Amino acid sequence: MDEETKREIILENYMHPDNRRDGDQEGYLKENTNNESCIDNLNIYVKINNNTIEDIYFNGEACAISTSSVSIMIHNLIGKTIKEALDYIDNFEKMIEGKEYDESILNDAIVYNEIHKQNNRKNCAYLPYRGIKKILEKYL
Repeated sequence: MDEETKREIILENYMHPDNRRDGDQEGYLKENTNNESCIDNLNIYVKINNNTIEDIYFNGEACAISTSSVSIMIHNLIGKTIKEALDYIDNFEKMIEGKEYDESILNDAIVYNEIHKQNNRKNCAYLPYRGIKKILEKYL
């Protein structure tokens, strides 16, 4: 994927993120996740039914990287089993750490494939994944 396409995907998901909703909804598990060194502070909400992620939404304030990352993450995780989601998260983490990963399962999240070169931005991209991973591990 070329750099211009990556920028467009990030900007679109930042300007018009999917599943941003206010307030708590019944039946959702919630986790707050934040970066202590900046404004990023997200609440992640997950609804699980029969070991499958039925819905995810978020609210809070965050930079372009964190906001676009949570929007893309939501697209990729709804409908997955908990195991599939944890495998996906592990694969994403490998990518942003500059380790070997499976590009084929990341879909649009591949836009962050070079973020490991910007150490300070890795936390931004991984922030929502930290939150949802905590939820899924607690659920298990």
